[in-house]
Amino acid sequence: MKNIVIILLLVNVSVFAQQDAQYTNHMYNTININPAYAGSRGVVSIFGSYRSQWVGLDGAPVTSTASINTPIENSNLGVGLSFINDKIGASDESAISVDLSYAIQVSNNYKVAFGVKGTANLFNVDYTKLNRYDLNDPKFQNNVENEFSPGVGAGIYFYSDKLYLGLSVPDFLESRVFNDNLSITVLKSMHYYLIGGYVFDLNPSLQFKPAFMSKIVEGAPLQVDLSVNFLFNEKFVLGAAWRWDAAMSLMAGFQISNGMYIGYGYDLETTKLANYNSGSHEIFLRFELSKNRERMETPRFF
Repeated sequence: MKNIVIILLLVNVSVFAQQDAQYTNHMYNTININPAYAGSRGVVSIFGSYRSQWVGLDGAPVTSTASINTPIENSNLGVGLSFINDKIGASDESAISVDLSYAIQVSNNYKVAFGVKGTANLFNVDYTKLNRYDLNDPKFQNNVENEFSPGVGAGIYFYSDKLYLGLSVPDFLESRVFNDNLSITVLKSMHYYLIGGYVFDLNPSLQFKPAFMSKIVEGAPLQVDLSVNFLFNEKFVLGAAWRWDAAMSLMAGFQISNGMYIGYGYDLETTKLANYNSGSHEIFLRFELSKNRERMETPRFF
């Protein structure tokens, strides 16, 4: 049972579907799912994260992410660049994305931004990592190596210093990959994301932020993440989340300085899969720098 992920790859040699990487701290990693987020923080924002899912389960997902986004000075434009590497069992997928956004001031406090995303995907499958019962099976003789597929996505992001709402599709194109024997097909369907959150000032030293993310993928159950975070003295963050019919999460963060924030998330499965792993760990670091290199104002809580 520990090899459940590898077994899934074996039994679905003809067709299997890829989903976008999972994140617990998605509210800090919005650029990967919504290109309209680029530049919305008003500063150069550099983000990196590492997620190890279902620890103890052979072949479980491991995801590394790095991104940078910034507004373009004296314009309404924002740009972003991101890299994602997602390893699951014998498969290894990397994606490099470029984001462009355009923001419109719709009132004194609110902006709406529109964004587009272009992505280059590289997909690999190394059959030597599988438990092959017939080493002479022609289906497993030739690895899938650096199979390229393009991606195009778009999003809209409505926000202020207290509220955000976003709707996006990171990739409109379905990806299909065949190995030399035409025996494997990887199909990546469109992902629809709806996100939102609001910051309540409970008192001068305590802020409360409920947030949600819903994801719809053809052929997969609806995913809904609900979270609550508390910010104490503009320094410490403690929170919890519930992923519908999948997992419970605990989150913590610390504002090291006005420009640097570190966060951690732990997921505990609520399905039968909990019997075969010790949970999922996620850590991230965000570093931000104002254009004129002056001291930043109090960082925004999302």
